[in-house]
Amino acid sequence: MKEDIKDKIVVVAQETFKKFGFRKTTMDEIAYAARKGKSSLYYYFKSKEEVFQAVVELEAFTLRARILESINKEENPKDKLRQYIVTRMKGFKNMINFYVAIKDDFLSNLDFIETIRKKYDKEEFEIVSCILQDGVETKVFKSLNVPNTARALTIIMKGLEIPLFITEEITDIEPNVDEILDILFFGINY
Repeated sequence: MKEDIKDKIVVVAQETFKKFGFRKTTMDEIAYAARKGKSSLYYYFKSKEEVFQAVVELEAFTLRARILESINKEENPKDKLRQYIVTRMKGFKNMINFYVAIKDDFLSNLDFIETIRKKYDKEEFEIVSCILQDGVETKVFKSLNVPNTARALTIIMKGLEIPLFITEEITDIEPNVDEILDILFFGINY
């Protein structure tokens, strides 16, 4: 029962942080949204930062699970790579607290943020590398330097985040992913 209450607080806090942002959200607002007394929140969490950490970790776990589910549905490494990118980009749009945590320099002074950033970057690199290695081994992709290509793809995805999330220049990510993958698979002069 304690875990159920704690999980409920995290879900409510997720929406509260999404609405007001980390800086403007208070423990009072989280308590009010959770329909708990402020002292109840402090029973489960020592601080607003600890609540935010739980929210970010939940969103990271949820995004990773969605990504793995989407790529495991595919057989072909090219389709896996496409699903990875599409699911990642769409997921980031819905996991705003996680996105803010790994991008906002203000939050980098929180110890757990850098740990989460490093863990996410490592996991992302490993997933992309595995997909690429599978593609090379099955001859779907030509022989390539897997680590360099995985690094390039993760950089490209990070580059798409600003037009997708901040300026909202990109409204539908899938055609953009298809163009990027066409360039990757066929080169610029195909």
